Amino acid sequence: MRLDKYLKVSRLIKRRTVANEACDNGRISVNGRVAKAGYEVKPGDKIEITLGTRTVAVEVLVVADNVRKDDAVTMYKEI
Repeated sequence: MRLDKYLKVSRLIKRRTVANEACDNGRISVNGRVAKAGYEVKPGDKIEITLGTRTVAVEVLVVADNVRKDDAVTMYKEI
């Protein structure tokens, strides 16, 4: 699954367009490297998101296309 879609489905970022812009501006890194929106996310990847002054680091546990809102937090683990 593409990185921008994963961020939206997991509800780490509210909209896919916002996730895409964050990737384009270099605010998202995967495994210590700045990642583009087309990066293929795999379980075990470590994603770091910097938006404003807030930085969130998570580890990908599950990659799924459709997830209910309540189950979205099971897709990742905060580090």
